[in-house]
Amino acid sequence: MPSIRAQLTRCARPISQSAEFSGRIKRMTASLQALEAEIIRCRQCPRLVAWREEVAETKRKAYQDADYWGKPVPGFGDPDAWIMVVGLAPGAHGSNRTGRMFTGDASGNFLFPALYRAGLANQPNGDQPDDGLALKDIFITAICRCVPPQNKPNAEEIRTCLPWLAAEVERLPKLQGFIALGRIAFDGIRKMYQLQGMDLPKMSFGHNTLNPLGGDLPWLLSSYHPSQQNTLTGRLTEKMFDAVWARGKSLLKNA
Repeated sequence: MPSIRAQLTRCARPISQSAEFSGRIKRMTASLQALEAEIIRCRQCPRLVAWREEVAETKRKAYQDADYWGKPVPGFGDPDAWIMVVGLAPGAHGSNRTGRMFTGDASGNFLFPALYRAGLANQPNGDQPDDGLALKDIFITAICRCVPPQNKPNAEEIRTCLPWLAAEVERLPKLQGFIALGRIAFDGIRKMYQLQGMDLPKMSFGHNTLNPLGGDLPWLLSSYHPSQQNTLTGRLTEKMFDAVWARGKSLLKNA
């Protein structure tokens, strides 16, 4: 099987990310900028390419006047992040429209206020890429970079996309842990390391469940995904979600 690096495609586009937080100016490193450019140009999964572009063309009625992103969505956040937050994939009319992870949909409307309460974001809203949102100590990304039909990427699409996640991990030198939002994110992080030949200990997914990956690898904390299916039914409450972020911060060493 080709190496993680060998699977990455070549592209070009500079990043634009507001990075001011509590008087500090954060700038994406050159390597993260270059990686973002590569991700945006990816066309490796024909089914996902066709779907993301169809959604961007047909649009939702509420966003008929919006210019949809319609491309793969890279991660964003603090280049000095201690924690990587990993979701499933862009939302059809959220990130696939705005071009920034968890931005413009119900999941983000639940996530960003929680990050603000935890002191990990400078504001509780994240509606558009130019809204001034800045993250502190965290980097937000996803297992898949293109919106999948019915929000369900297949196993091959996940496998094809995981090298992008691995490349982002390599570019976060202070990374100490992952917070996986949902079971697919949890399994995807584990698969990423297994594809690199690493033997991981037995683990179990659960809300606010901590699993060591072993050795010098980051820890893995899991949470239910902040989808409306979970938040509107009470399966995931604000209190439950806040507990995850508090625990994640408590796990950091020398932060």
